[in-house]
Amino acid sequence: MTAEIPAPPLVDLRSDTVTRPTPAMLAAMFAAPVGDDVYEEDPTVRRLEEAAAAARFGLEAGLFCPSGTMTNQIAIKAHTEPLSEVICEQTAHVYLWEVGGIAFHSSASVALLAGHRGRLTAAQVEAAIRPENLHYPTTRLVCLENTHNRGGGSCYRWDDLVAISDVARRHGLARHLDGARIFNALVATGQRSEDYGRVFDSISVCLSKGLGAPVGSVLLGSAAFIQKCKRIRKVMGGGWRQAGYLAAAGLYALDNHVDRLADDHARAARLAEALRPQPYVAEVLTPDTNLVIFRLHESQPAAEFLAALARQGVRASSFGPQWIRFVTHLDVDDAMVARIEEALAGVAQVAA
Repeated sequence: MTAEIPAPPLVDLRSDTVTRPTPAMLAAMFAAPVGDDVYEEDPTVRRLEEAAAAARFGLEAGLFCPSGTMTNQIAIKAHTEPLSEVICEQTAHVYLWEVGGIAFHSSASVALLAGHRGRLTAAQVEAAIRPENLHYPTTRLVCLENTHNRGGGSCYRWDDLVAISDVARRHGLARHLDGARIFNALVATGQRSEDYGRVFDSISVCLSKGLGAPVGSVLLGSAAFIQKCKRIRKVMGGGWRQAGYLAAAGLYALDNHVDRLADDHARAARLAEALRPQPYVAEVLTPDTNLVIFRLHESQPAAEFLAALARQGVRASSFGPQWIRFVTHLDVDDAMVARIEEALAGVAQVAA
């Protein structure tokens, strides 16, 4: 009787959130000293909040939360009040993929701007600021996203961030950064994280994407701002108990998984090059970081393409009609990239 050949391991490109803790990260989690964080008695949580805030981004304090959606929505609520308005790009995560949270939590309006691959300019922001008028909501907050998910992991130039910040300051507006993949942007551009505290009042930093932690984001800001945000987190049900076990994963990720993001970027660039000559691919957005977004020809239905990849052990996600997203991450190595390249060639043969 012939033994069955085991199927090759799955290559999951749906998101960089699908990673699992490394053995060393698990060891750090099991060894973490913990306490009740609602009583502010968890030393590992304190270390994470301080390490992610003051030590890296030039801000005073941090607040550890379960998700980036929570940190973004807490920040927006803290910066606004009902009848105010948030300026953001029309494909921003805070608008598209946070369940209408700005309306639900903050009773605020949203001014949506059409950026280039998710990036806004200072001129666009200034033009969107409402004049004082009884009929209008009051502009209170500018929210940017770096890297920009829907823009294919696109990064802001530093001068553009400074220019937008200057406009916001001049008009008395708060500035929030959805930095879910901020470390990808820092590695790709060489920008200094400690400079970000000069151009943003608050920053959301995700630990469970490219950094490979199992869960969690940290909201950064001034001490007074974070104290206000603690009350908002509490009313949203986000009080932690022995959260240090999770915070330890974030600390390990910050210490060990930042520089290696360059490997993810190189693999994304390699996949983009493998996609361009395929007969079923109409367009590939040049990846700045670890996201590869591409459009299929109308003759290649997206559902069939994803099914063909899945049969070869590769999972990816739809990103709109005929658009597909690949995301490289900690659990995708060079051998897996080679498998993906073979799978893409296999789809081309089927399509032919």
